[in-house]
Amino acid sequence: MRVIVTRPEREAQRWVADLSAHGFAALAFPLIKVGPVDDPAELIRLGQHIGAYVGVMFVSANAADHFFASNTLAAACFASQAGTRAWATGPGTARALMRAGVPPERLDVPPAQAAQFDSEALWKIVGAQVRPGDRVLIVRGADEADNAPLSSGSGRDWFASQLAASGVQAEFVVAYRRSAPEFSPGQRELACQAASDQSVWLFSSAQALRNLTNSLPGQSWRQARALATHPRIAQAVEGAGFGVVRQSRPTFSDVLAALESYDEP
Repeated sequence: MRVIVTRPEREAQRWVADLSAHGFAALAFPLIKVGPVDDPAELIRLGQHIGAYVGVMFVSANAADHFFASNTLAAACFASQAGTRAWATGPGTARALMRAGVPPERLDVPPAQAAQFDSEALWKIVGAQVRPGDRVLIVRGADEADNAPLSSGSGRDWFASQLAASGVQAEFVVAYRRSAPEFSPGQRELACQAASDQSVWLFSSAQALRNLTNSLPGQSWRQARALATHPRIAQAVEGAGFGVVRQSRPTFSDVLAALESYDEP
């Protein structure tokens, strides 16, 4: 069975290697391009004032990687600023923060057994840490076509709404830009083939799905199979017309077990 890994290039290659080691014919097909912001001045400024925040939430590993790429000394600030914590939405983000030098004892992340790794799971861990009047920084990405200021919020913003309800000021900074890839003729042919040849599309982002369907507007997905790593992503995949959609937690072991179930009678 072939698995189409749709994560950004670097992550996709790592997943392909791990899946291949377990006997899957995995293929990297990145559906999101990730790159730095044009001007990191705001990132640098905020990185120098970590102590002003009770917590800094990183929405993804890419957010962590790009934030610290512009702030080589920021990790030391988490160690020295006793009142500031780094908040990660899941284990991948937590690993990125620790790679950057954030001490594990300054980190909050949903437990390994959490049903999902997302803003809701993180809030259960950190909601009790905040008090009215506190400030929280949310480090996120933005679409390349989004011309909003780097300090503005966008997207679902569920976490920010919980902060606001608690009397906490949420501030935003864009650490990286996302864009849709341009398909080569060969990639278009592969994607059309994988829509009906029993390949399994692995989706960890609803945006990746949108980039795929926008690039192939006339393609039918009725015979396509997909595995989504979050209920909201699974709902989006079903809405796009995929014929078989299953769901798993985003950990490698759970994804592996879900993929293996496709071949069960």
